[in-house]
Amino acid sequence: MISLRHIEVFRAVMTTGSVTRAAHYLHTSQPTVSRELARLEQLVGFELFRRERGRLSPTARALMLFEEVERSFTGLERIVAFAGSLGQFAEGRFSIGCLPAFSQALLPAACKRFSQANPNIGIEITALESPRLEEQLSAQRHDIGLTELDEAPRGTELQALLRVDEVCVLADDHPLLRHPRLSATHFRGEAFVSLAPGDRYRQLIDGVFQAAGIERHLQVETDSAVSVCAMVKAGLGVAIVNPITALMFHGQGLHLRPLDFSLPFQVNLVKPLYRPATPLRERFVEALGKEIAGLSERLGALGVACSQGIHIRNE
Repeated sequence: MISLRHIEVFRAVMTTGSVTRAAHYLHTSQPTVSRELARLEQLVGFELFRRERGRLSPTARALMLFEEVERSFTGLERIVAFAGSLGQFAEGRFSIGCLPAFSQALLPAACKRFSQANPNIGIEITALESPRLEEQLSAQRHDIGLTELDEAPRGTELQALLRVDEVCVLADDHPLLRHPRLSATHFRGEAFVSLAPGDRYRQLIDGVFQAAGIERHLQVETDSAVSVCAMVKAGLGVAIVNPITALMFHGQGLHLRPLDFSLPFQVNLVKPLYRPATPLRERFVEALGKEIAGLSERLGALGVACSQGIHIRNE
């Protein structure tokens, strides 16, 4: 049967133009190349070269065969190069599962940091709401996950990246901007842009105002923090949202103020326990950590206290 060695000899002769140079290229002897070439002609059943005055001239069939061989070897060389890059983790893909809020407000800058250091690594971001996100993380479908929940999904390890309270967002020239910190009473009678009724942060916020006996005017309800901030920027009311999303809009027609009551918000890193870890994960976590540190510094300058936390493992 035709072997890869036969094809290598044929390609070397076609590339170099002679048996002698092909033997030198393959680090073998001239008789060996001649023997392998003759064997290939026997196996394919037709002449590949004409011997004229001691020189080889490829036939039309040889030229057609060489085109196909070159396509195959080009593909093989790409595979070899790709395998080499994988050895250094210089190419590949990195998969992240996260809540939509993080795909909008945290990951863009972290991905930019990572991509600048790893330009040939593709990043796949899957934004899902709970509990679908936790299901995929438990199924080991992503290299890392980002969630707000403080319990590690089954089969994962949880690392707290950021602990911080929610903040109030206000449009330019809003009267409440004169206060450096807001209490529940400041919201009395204010037009309020709220998250959707099923959102757990909406329920926590409503609970605070109900306990304080504060009536707000619920002007708009929407299902994402980005949408909430856009509504506030448009002058439809005030709102309470997570500070990471608020920072996206701060200074661009929107301002944030800390609260004198606590509505905890957290960013947790989820690592799968049974998905093979690669150096890419640690590189991305490093980029993410630098972005978190920058966010913490910016929030601290605005009077919002931040902290970083613990590891939780769930077998």
